Amino acid sequence: MNLPRIPFLPAARRGLLLALLAWGATAQAEDLQSPNKQLTLSVNVQANGVPTYSLSYKGRPVLNTSKLGLELQNAVALTSGFTQTAATRRSVDESWNPVWGEVKTIRNHYNELAVTLTQPATKREMRVRFRLFDDGLGFRYEFPRQPELAYFVVKEEKTQFALNGDHKAFWLPGDYDTQEYSTVTSNLSQVRGLMKAAVTPNASQTTFSPTGLQTPLMLKRPDGLYVNIHEASLIDYSAMHLELDDKTFVLESHLTPDAVGNKGYLQTPCQSPWRTVIVSDKAADILQSKLVLNLNEPTKFKDVSWIKPVKYVGVWWEMITGKSTWSYTNQDNIKLDSIDYKTVKPNGTHGANTAHVKEYIDFAAKHGFDAVLVEGWNTGWEDWFGKHKDYVFDFVTPYPDFDVQELHRYAESKGVKMMMHHETSGSVRNYERHLEQAFQFMNDNGYNAVKTGYVGDVLPLGEHHYSQWLINHYQYVLEKAAEHKIMVNGHEAVRPTGLARTFPNLIGNEAARGTEYESFGGNNADHTTILPFTRLIGGPMDYTPGIFETKVSKLNPSNNSFVHSTLARQLALYVTMYSPLQMAADLPEHYNQHLDAFQFIKDVAVDWDDTKVLEAEPGDYITYARKAKGKSSWFIGSTCDEQGRTSKIDLSFLDAGKKYVATIYADAKDAHYEKNPKAYTIRKVNVTRKSKLTQYCAPGGGYAISVVEAK
Repeated sequence: MNLPRIPFLPAARRGLLLALLAWGATAQAEDLQSPNKQLTLSVNVQANGVPTYSLSYKGRPVLNTSKLGLELQNAVALTSGFTQTAATRRSVDESWNPVWGEVKTIRNHYNELAVTLTQPATKREMRVRFRLFDDGLGFRYEFPRQPELAYFVVKEEKTQFALNGDHKAFWLPGDYDTQEYSTVTSNLSQVRGLMKAAVTPNASQTTFSPTGLQTPLMLKRPDGLYVNIHEASLIDYSAMHLELDDKTFVLESHLTPDAVGNKGYLQTPCQSPWRTVIVSDKAADILQSKLVLNLNEPTKFKDVSWIKPVKYVGVWWEMITGKSTWSYTNQDNIKLDSIDYKTVKPNGTHGANTAHVKEYIDFAAKHGFDAVLVEGWNTGWEDWFGKHKDYVFDFVTPYPDFDVQELHRYAESKGVKMMMHHETSGSVRNYERHLEQAFQFMNDNGYNAVKTGYVGDVLPLGEHHYSQWLINHYQYVLEKAAEHKIMVNGHEAVRPTGLARTFPNLIGNEAARGTEYESFGGNNADHTTILPFTRLIGGPMDYTPGIFETKVSKLNPSNNSFVHSTLARQLALYVTMYSPLQMAADLPEHYNQHLDAFQFIKDVAVDWDDTKVLEAEPGDYITYARKAKGKSSWFIGSTCDEQGRTSKIDLSFLDAGKKYVATIYADAKDAHYEKNPKAYTIRKVNVTRKSKLTQYCAPGGGYAISVVEAK
């Protein structure tokens, strides 16, 4: 740099000015505004070559100066020594139609800034691409093909999210293997003191820090601003957690390691997933954000006609509660290549037998359900868990009392599909070994959807559910399933990051505490008022609602758990817990006892043209209204916490000039999720878009409303 001569200043002052000029030559800044100009991003390269960014909303700081970069194994870090060598900008405003979703059309509108950073000492280049939407920010690292950076191993990603205070947080303990914890609501300064109690037992878990947190992380500031931090398009990279500095309130990315401690193996050209920050002063805006979906690539599937939303029943809850078993015998120490199940004694409690499954098929056909899921149909369940068996299942051999061909014939005659279940017991290599044969078996026997499972520690031991190797495995299963036109519902897999846009056969995920935990001691009453703000930010959840008999002891006298919900709220969950895959999870005999309430489950849609959030506050309540795909009908659902509340509903979203009949399924006045959960009322009222309704929600309760155009 050629510095100017300034002869008229004293030497000391001249030196100071020259230093400032030199600093200015190194520190470089770029600003970017969202299309509506409410969000402002500032990107800087500081004097020591450290790239940083900051974010503000309506003039209020959201993220203070936050560092960017990655540490590498056995190589100079990509965290400092950079100069900015290029910056490009563009704006995009387009719309796209999801194969299935909460709305018919999604607008993808953002301003983009791509900053190219060069590290002169190593001659390496890194690009950071920022996209600023009206509802938040997405950014990722990109590594072009280059001579000095071809193959590299990530030691840690050092992305920071520097908060400007001690925010209220809705958090889960950071864990490499599970998201199945109860959400803790506290200030960030309280995380350390609450962490030990928050880490409850699980089939596989690996926590890593007394202040480690998972994404999506939902935050609420004292000034009423809502902030949500997550990631999008997680492909060929390990899942991101957040390490909290509870003195400075800086969150820093913490990637899931592999068996030897490395965080990722990359080859240029390559890129990281997007890091996402959704911001609004309205809680409802967080729920309606499509930012995570928009940061994923459009689907490359030329034919999507085989991908259909599904409403199903199944042989599942009776095993979860302990009424029935997955296993055919009570024998232990099973070797699949040597046992002859025809010679062993049945235990008499096996749920997946032909006659019993036909009862579910009959129920599904009678009430208009699409499919029947059956778990425990295949050999190997006697010693499937906790033994670290590699060859644990073969995914094609049924137990002697499960007639695959006959059930295929019977279901087909009733217009019902069978839904496959593939539990891997964490033995990933074994599943990949059998995958082609297993999917062909599904094709041959009329199955077009599979529920996969990864319960327990991953084999080979030392790998984790959210490491790069497992992320690539889930992707392999998804793509292989697409080759066979099979839809996938992944359980115990990684939390979703919007990949269903690119791979719409990913119609469901678990990745959180679902209804099954109501049989394992129960979920908190506020659980379903939080999940849409956290887990569902990345994609739909197979929550398996619809439990009418809330006392588990009625199914299994030795299990004293109960469902922490009123019956009316179980109906509401079909609207508030969005998924194109919805299960009526209870037993047919319990639905037959309440066919008037069951009517809502039969009527409610699973695919939507429009969605409105009528009211929302994380941890307290959520009320959604959704318009059924291709119809004039709307469905409303509301869920509240243990306090109960009265909800006021404005129906102005209905079409002008039309009259509707609203059927309201609600908590009775004396309903209570613990004391009187099955007390509900059903009433019909005539409504128009000018109508306003007032509706009571009992403690741990809710309501569901079908709004059908009057004939």
